[in-house]
Amino acid sequence: MTTNNADPAALAPRDLAIFVKSTPLPDVRALMSGDRRDALLREVFRRMPDVFRADRAVGLDAVIHWVIGDRPDGGVDRYQLEIADGVCRVSPVADREPKLTLTIGGADFLLVVTGNAHPVVLTMKGRLRTRGDLALIAKFPSLFDVPKV
Repeated sequence: MTTNNADPAALAPRDLAIFVKSTPLPDVRALMSGDRRDALLREVFRRMPDVFRADRAVGLDAVIHWVIGDRPDGGVDRYQLEIADGVCRVSPVADREPKLTLTIGGADFLLVVTGNAHPVVLTMKGRLRTRGDLALIAKFPSLFDVPKV
């Protein structure tokens, strides 16, 4: 399957992870700056509550903002995660004060959420910028079951 004929938003999480892993980075960048970006982002965020690990979030009450760059128009997409009472809620409207803000390019976002890049490595390389609660930054990656490929 190539990025030209694939509908990544229709793939199951593990299949999406395999697709991203087998796709050259320039093609992932093209996908995340193309016309399928919006549907793919909506689907990834729609699935986040399903892979949320409530057992790892006991006592956590936090708002997290994702700021995802490389939109075709040069802008960013913003999504809000609210974690409270063992539940993760997602919104395309970032309207609450965040404890943590994660700013990342589109391709790197897709690599992280599919388990094909580690957020700490991207942070060290300057490709993932974090702002906010240091304890939450360290804990955040463990709050979701990322596909293993």
